[in-house]
Amino acid sequence: MKLIFAILFTISIVSCNWMKGTRKNSENKVSYELVTNWPELGNGYTMGQPTGIGIDTDEHIFVFHRAGRVWTSPFPDSVISQNTVLELDNESGKIIHSWGANYFIMPHGLTVDKQNNIWLTDVGLHQIFKFSHDGKLLMKLGVAKVPGNDSLHFNLPTDVAVADNGTFYVSDGYGNSRVVKFSATGKYMKAWGKYGNKPGEFIIPHGIAIDRNNIIYVADRQNNRIQLFDTSGNFLKEIKNDIQVEQIPSIALDKADHLFAIDYDPRKKMDSTANGSTILEFDPSLHVKNHFGADVSTNRTTSWFHDISIDSKGNIYVGDITGLKVFKFKPKIAN
Repeated sequence: MKLIFAILFTISIVSCNWMKGTRKNSENKVSYELVTNWPELGNGYTMGQPTGIGIDTDEHIFVFHRAGRVWTSPFPDSVISQNTVLELDNESGKIIHSWGANYFIMPHGLTVDKQNNIWLTDVGLHQIFKFSHDGKLLMKLGVAKVPGNDSLHFNLPTDVAVADNGTFYVSDGYGNSRVVKFSATGKYMKAWGKYGNKPGEFIIPHGIAIDRNNIIYVADRQNNRIQLFDTSGNFLKEIKNDIQVEQIPSIALDKADHLFAIDYDPRKKMDSTANGSTILEFDPSLHVKNHFGADVSTNRTTSWFHDISIDSKGNIYVGDITGLKVFKFKPKIAN
Protein backbone atom coordinates (compact mmCIF):
# COMPACT_ATOMS: atom_id res chain seq x y z
CA MET A 1 0.00 0.00 0.00
CA LYS A 2 2.85 2.40 0.77
CA LEU A 3 4.34 1.78 -2.69
CA ILE A 4 0.99 2.39 -4.39
CA PHE A 5 0.48 5.61 -2.43
CA ALA A 6 3.97 6.84 -3.35
CA ILE A 7 3.36 6.20 -7.04
CA LEU A 8 -0.01 7.98 -6.97
CA PHE A 9 1.55 10.92 -5.11
CA THR A 10 4.32 11.20 -7.70
CA ILE A 11 1.81 11.17 -10.55
CA SER A 12 -0.24 13.90 -8.81
CA ILE A 13 2.82 16.15 -8.54
CA VAL A 14 3.67 15.67 -12.21
CA SER A 15 0.05 16.25 -13.22
CA CYS A 16 -0.06 19.53 -11.29
CA ASN A 17 3.03 20.77 -13.09
CA TRP A 18 1.58 19.79 -16.46
CA MET A 19 -1.67 21.62 -15.61
CA LYS A 20 0.30 24.77 -14.77
CA GLY A 21 1.81 24.54 -18.24
CA THR A 22 -1.64 24.15 -19.79
CA ARG A 23 -2.76 27.62 -18.76
CA LYS A 24 0.40 29.15 -20.15
CA ASN A 25 0.21 27.27 -23.44
CA SER A 26 -3.43 28.23 -23.95
CA GLU A 27 -2.40 31.90 -24.35
CA ASN A 28 -0.55 31.34 -27.62
CA LYS A 29 -0.55 28.91 -30.46
CA VAL A 30 2.98 27.81 -31.32
CA SER A 31 4.01 26.76 -34.81
CA TYR A 32 7.46 26.29 -36.30
CA GLU A 33 9.50 27.29 -39.32
CA LEU A 34 12.55 25.56 -40.76
CA VAL A 35 15.77 27.54 -40.39
CA THR A 36 17.30 27.32 -43.84
CA ASN A 37 21.03 27.02 -44.49
CA TRP A 38 21.62 25.66 -41.00
CA PRO A 39 24.14 24.36 -40.05
CA GLU A 40 26.91 26.16 -41.94
CA LEU A 41 29.62 23.53 -41.61
CA GLY A 42 31.89 25.14 -44.20
CA ASN A 43 34.77 24.03 -46.41
CA GLY A 44 32.82 21.24 -48.06
CA TYR A 45 32.47 19.41 -44.74
CA THR A 46 30.19 16.39 -44.96
CA MET A 47 28.45 15.17 -41.84
CA GLY A 48 27.98 11.46 -41.28
CA GLN A 49 24.78 9.97 -39.90
CA PRO A 50 23.85 12.29 -36.97
CA THR A 51 22.68 9.78 -34.39
CA GLY A 52 22.84 11.83 -31.18
CA ILE A 53 22.11 15.50 -30.34
CA GLY A 54 22.52 17.46 -27.09
CA ILE A 55 22.81 21.07 -25.93
CA ASP A 56 25.20 22.56 -23.37
CA THR A 57 24.65 25.46 -20.97
CA ASP A 58 25.98 27.94 -23.56
CA GLU A 59 23.36 26.71 -26.04
CA HIS A 60 26.01 25.07 -28.20
CA ILE A 61 24.69 22.09 -30.14
CA PHE A 62 26.59 18.80 -29.82
CA VAL A 63 26.20 16.22 -32.58
CA PHE A 64 27.45 12.62 -32.48
CA HIS A 65 27.86 11.39 -36.05
CA ARG A 66 29.27 8.35 -37.80
CA ALA A 67 31.72 10.23 -40.05
CA GLY A 68 31.05 8.26 -43.22
CA ARG A 69 30.35 4.93 -41.53
CA VAL A 70 26.93 3.26 -41.84
CA TRP A 71 25.24 0.49 -39.86
CA THR A 72 26.27 -2.91 -41.20
CA SER A 73 25.88 -6.44 -39.91
CA PRO A 74 28.32 -7.42 -38.58
CA PHE A 75 29.76 -4.09 -37.44
CA PRO A 76 33.23 -3.09 -38.60
CA ASP A 77 35.99 -4.08 -36.21
CA SER A 78 38.01 -0.86 -36.46
CA VAL A 79 37.39 2.48 -34.77
CA ILE A 80 36.53 5.57 -36.80
CA SER A 81 39.67 7.63 -37.44
CA GLN A 82 37.81 10.95 -37.93
CA ASN A 83 36.29 13.22 -35.31
CA THR A 84 32.78 12.06 -34.47
CA VAL A 85 31.64 14.78 -32.03
CA LEU A 86 30.81 18.26 -33.34
CA GLU A 87 30.19 21.35 -31.21
CA LEU A 88 28.14 23.85 -33.23
CA ASP A 89 27.14 27.46 -32.72
CA ASN A 90 23.37 27.46 -32.28
CA GLU A 91 22.82 30.58 -34.42
CA SER A 92 25.08 29.93 -37.40
CA GLY A 93 25.63 26.22 -37.08
CA LYS A 94 29.35 26.74 -37.61
CA ILE A 95 31.74 24.24 -36.07
CA ILE A 96 33.25 25.56 -32.83
CA HIS A 97 35.16 22.42 -31.94
CA SER A 98 35.32 18.75 -32.88
CA TRP A 99 36.79 15.67 -31.28
CA GLY A 100 36.15 11.93 -30.86
CA ALA A 101 38.53 10.36 -33.38
CA ASN A 102 39.83 6.83 -32.76
CA TYR A 103 37.32 5.98 -30.03
CA PHE A 104 34.15 4.63 -31.62
CA ILE A 105 32.94 1.85 -33.91
CA MET A 106 29.24 2.70 -34.25
CA PRO A 107 28.18 6.00 -32.62
CA HIS A 108 24.64 6.17 -31.26
CA GLY A 109 23.38 8.30 -28.34
CA LEU A 110 24.60 11.66 -27.00
CA THR A 111 23.56 13.46 -23.80
CA VAL A 112 24.92 16.67 -22.28
CA ASP A 113 24.46 16.85 -18.50
CA LYS A 114 24.09 20.04 -16.45
CA GLN A 115 27.84 20.11 -15.75
CA ASN A 116 28.45 20.07 -19.53
CA ASN A 117 29.83 16.56 -19.53
CA ILE A 118 29.19 14.66 -22.76
CA TRP A 119 27.75 11.13 -22.48
CA LEU A 120 28.00 8.85 -25.50
CA THR A 121 26.90 5.31 -26.32
CA ASP A 122 28.52 3.04 -28.89
CA VAL A 123 26.44 0.08 -30.04
CA GLY A 124 29.44 -1.52 -31.76
CA LEU A 125 31.57 -1.48 -28.65
CA HIS A 126 28.65 -2.20 -26.25
CA GLN A 127 29.90 0.65 -24.07
CA ILE A 128 28.97 4.05 -22.67
CA PHE A 129 31.40 6.92 -22.21
CA LYS A 130 31.52 10.11 -20.16
CA PHE A 131 33.72 12.89 -21.53
CA SER A 132 34.53 16.39 -20.39
CA HIS A 133 33.17 19.23 -22.51
CA ASP A 134 36.39 19.38 -24.53
CA GLY A 135 36.70 15.64 -25.08
CA LYS A 136 38.71 14.23 -22.16
CA LEU A 137 37.59 10.72 -21.22
CA LEU A 138 36.25 10.65 -17.64
CA MET A 139 34.41 7.32 -17.40
CA LYS A 140 33.85 4.20 -19.48
CA LEU A 141 31.44 1.37 -18.67
CA GLY A 142 30.91 -1.96 -20.40
CA VAL A 143 33.39 -4.38 -21.90
CA ALA A 144 34.56 -3.47 -25.39
CA LYS A 145 33.00 -5.68 -28.09
CA VAL A 146 31.57 -8.09 -25.46
CA PRO A 147 27.77 -8.00 -25.14
CA GLY A 148 26.04 -9.15 -21.97
CA ASN A 149 23.08 -8.71 -19.65
CA ASP A 150 24.60 -8.23 -16.21
CA SER A 151 26.01 -5.40 -14.08
CA LEU A 152 29.23 -5.15 -16.12
CA HIS A 153 27.97 -5.55 -19.68
CA PHE A 154 25.57 -3.92 -22.12
CA ASN A 155 24.15 -5.22 -25.37
CA LEU A 156 24.01 -2.40 -27.96
CA PRO A 157 23.19 0.42 -25.49
CA THR A 158 21.33 3.33 -27.04
CA ASP A 159 21.14 6.41 -24.79
CA VAL A 160 21.82 7.96 -21.35
CA ALA A 161 19.79 10.25 -19.07
CA VAL A 162 21.50 12.02 -16.15
CA ALA A 163 19.69 13.23 -13.02
CA ASP A 164 20.63 16.43 -11.19
CA ASN A 165 22.41 14.42 -8.47
CA GLY A 166 24.58 12.63 -11.06
CA THR A 167 22.70 9.32 -10.99
CA PHE A 168 22.35 8.13 -14.57
CA TYR A 169 20.19 5.72 -16.52
CA VAL A 170 21.12 3.76 -19.64
CA SER A 171 18.61 2.47 -22.18
CA ASP A 172 20.02 -0.91 -23.13
CA GLY A 173 18.95 -1.26 -25.97
CA TYR A 174 18.89 -3.29 -29.16
CA GLY A 175 20.23 -6.51 -27.66
CA ASN A 176 18.80 -6.12 -24.16
CA SER A 177 15.36 -4.75 -23.29
CA ARG A 178 16.08 -2.94 -20.06
CA VAL A 179 16.99 0.30 -18.30
CA VAL A 180 20.11 0.23 -16.11
CA LYS A 181 20.61 2.64 -13.18
CA PHE A 182 24.05 3.73 -11.97
CA SER A 183 25.32 6.01 -9.20
CA ALA A 184 27.14 9.22 -10.09
CA THR A 185 30.44 7.34 -9.75
CA GLY A 186 29.36 4.57 -12.13
CA LYS A 187 28.39 1.95 -9.54
CA TYR A 188 25.67 -0.42 -10.75
CA MET A 189 22.46 0.04 -8.75
CA LYS A 190 19.69 -1.87 -10.49
CA ALA A 191 18.04 -2.73 -13.83
CA TRP A 192 14.45 -3.23 -14.94
CA GLY A 193 12.57 -4.35 -18.03
CA LYS A 194 12.42 -7.30 -20.37
CA TYR A 195 11.39 -8.01 -23.95
CA GLY A 196 7.67 -7.56 -24.60
CA ASN A 197 4.83 -5.10 -25.06
CA LYS A 198 3.29 -5.06 -21.57
CA PRO A 199 3.82 -2.18 -19.12
CA GLY A 200 7.46 -2.15 -18.05
CA GLU A 201 8.54 -4.26 -21.03
CA PHE A 202 10.39 -2.98 -24.09
CA ILE A 203 11.09 -3.72 -27.71
CA ILE A 204 14.18 -1.56 -28.27
CA PRO A 205 14.31 1.10 -25.55
CA HIS A 206 15.95 3.62 -27.88
CA GLY A 207 15.87 7.01 -26.12
CA ILE A 208 15.67 8.10 -22.50
CA ALA A 209 15.13 11.39 -20.64
CA ILE A 210 14.48 12.53 -17.08
CA ASP A 211 12.48 15.53 -15.87
CA ARG A 212 12.86 17.82 -12.86
CA ASN A 213 10.64 15.53 -10.76
CA ASN A 214 12.91 12.56 -11.57
CA ILE A 215 10.30 10.93 -13.76
CA ILE A 216 12.06 8.81 -16.36
CA TYR A 217 10.73 8.76 -19.93
CA VAL A 218 11.72 5.89 -22.23
CA ALA A 219 11.13 5.85 -25.99
CA ASP A 220 10.05 2.24 -26.49
CA ARG A 221 10.77 2.33 -30.19
CA GLN A 222 9.20 -0.76 -31.73
CA ASN A 223 6.21 -0.60 -29.38
CA ASN A 224 5.58 2.93 -30.76
CA ARG A 225 5.11 4.36 -27.28
CA ILE A 226 6.71 6.28 -24.42
CA GLN A 227 6.78 4.76 -20.94
CA LEU A 228 7.17 6.69 -17.68
CA PHE A 229 8.84 5.29 -14.55
CA ASP A 230 9.95 6.47 -11.13
CA THR A 231 13.61 6.17 -10.16
CA SER A 232 13.06 2.67 -8.76
CA GLY A 233 11.73 1.44 -12.09
CA ASN A 234 8.08 1.37 -11.08
CA PHE A 235 5.82 1.83 -14.10
CA LEU A 236 3.76 5.04 -13.98
CA LYS A 237 2.21 5.69 -17.37
CA GLU A 238 2.17 4.72 -21.05
CA ILE A 239 1.83 7.25 -23.87
CA LYS A 240 0.83 5.50 -27.08
CA ASN A 241 1.48 7.21 -30.39
CA ASP A 242 -1.97 7.76 -31.90
CA ILE A 243 -0.43 8.22 -35.35
CA GLN A 244 -0.39 4.88 -37.14
CA VAL A 245 3.34 4.42 -37.67
CA GLU A 246 5.75 1.81 -36.38
CA GLN A 247 8.35 3.61 -34.28
CA ILE A 248 9.11 6.32 -31.72
CA PRO A 249 12.92 6.52 -31.77
CA SER A 250 13.60 9.37 -29.36
CA ILE A 251 12.19 11.93 -26.92
CA ALA A 252 13.20 15.26 -25.39
CA LEU A 253 11.99 17.60 -22.66
CA ASP A 254 12.23 21.38 -22.96
CA LYS A 255 13.14 23.70 -20.06
CA ALA A 256 9.53 23.59 -18.83
CA ASP A 257 9.47 19.78 -19.04
CA HIS A 258 7.11 19.77 -22.02
CA LEU A 259 7.51 16.56 -23.97
CA PHE A 260 8.62 16.23 -27.60
CA ALA A 261 9.21 13.06 -29.62
CA ILE A 262 10.07 11.92 -33.11
CA ASP A 263 8.43 9.07 -34.96
CA TYR A 264 9.38 7.08 -38.04
CA ASP A 265 7.34 5.20 -40.63
CA PRO A 266 9.56 2.78 -42.60
CA ARG A 267 6.77 1.71 -44.96
CA LYS A 268 7.66 2.31 -48.59
CA LYS A 269 6.15 4.83 -50.99
CA MET A 270 5.69 4.23 -54.69
CA ASP A 271 9.28 5.36 -55.31
CA SER A 272 10.56 2.82 -52.74
CA THR A 273 11.61 5.48 -50.24
CA ALA A 274 10.40 5.34 -46.65
CA ASN A 275 7.41 7.42 -45.62
CA GLY A 276 9.73 9.13 -43.17
CA SER A 277 9.63 10.98 -39.86
CA THR A 278 7.74 13.72 -38.06
CA ILE A 279 8.09 15.66 -34.82
CA LEU A 280 5.44 15.31 -32.12
CA GLU A 281 4.85 18.08 -29.59
CA PHE A 282 2.71 17.11 -26.60
CA ASP A 283 0.50 19.34 -24.48
CA PRO A 284 0.74 19.17 -20.67
CA SER A 285 -1.95 16.46 -20.66
CA LEU A 286 0.37 14.37 -22.86
CA HIS A 287 -1.77 14.56 -25.99
CA VAL A 288 -0.18 15.51 -29.31
CA LYS A 289 -0.87 19.18 -30.02
CA ASN A 290 1.54 19.65 -32.92
CA HIS A 291 2.77 17.28 -35.58
CA PHE A 292 5.06 18.19 -38.48
CA GLY A 293 7.83 16.92 -40.69
CA ALA A 294 10.87 18.36 -42.44
CA ASP A 295 8.75 20.67 -44.62
CA VAL A 296 6.88 21.94 -41.51
CA SER A 297 3.63 20.30 -42.63
CA THR A 298 2.07 17.00 -41.63
CA ASN A 299 3.52 15.48 -44.81
CA ARG A 300 6.23 12.89 -44.41
CA THR A 301 9.32 13.50 -46.51
CA THR A 302 12.22 11.15 -47.10
CA SER A 303 13.83 11.41 -43.67
CA TRP A 304 14.71 9.30 -40.67
CA PHE A 305 14.86 11.41 -37.54
CA HIS A 306 17.02 9.60 -34.99
CA ASP A 307 17.38 12.04 -32.09
CA ILE A 308 15.84 15.32 -30.91
CA SER A 309 16.82 18.15 -28.55
CA ILE A 310 15.25 21.49 -27.54
CA ASP A 311 17.14 24.64 -26.57
CA SER A 312 16.07 27.28 -24.03
CA LYS A 313 14.36 29.39 -26.72
CA GLY A 314 12.25 26.47 -27.89
CA ASN A 315 14.25 25.76 -31.05
CA ILE A 316 14.01 22.11 -32.06
CA TYR A 317 16.98 20.19 -33.44
CA VAL A 318 16.64 16.76 -35.05
CA GLY A 319 19.23 14.53 -36.67
CA ASP A 320 18.23 12.96 -39.99
CA ILE A 321 20.29 9.83 -40.67
CA THR A 322 18.84 9.49 -44.19
CA GLY A 323 19.61 13.03 -45.31
CA LEU A 324 22.86 13.22 -43.29
CA LYS A 325 21.96 16.56 -41.75
CA VAL A 326 20.61 18.27 -38.67
CA PHE A 327 17.40 20.29 -38.97
CA LYS A 328 16.67 23.35 -36.85
CA PHE A 329 13.05 24.48 -36.40
CA LYS A 330 12.34 27.89 -34.90
CA PRO A 331 9.09 28.60 -33.01
CA LYS A 332 6.66 31.23 -34.31
CA ILE A 333 4.15 32.75 -31.93
CA ALA A 334 0.78 33.73 -33.40
CA ASN A 335 -1.60 35.48 -31.02
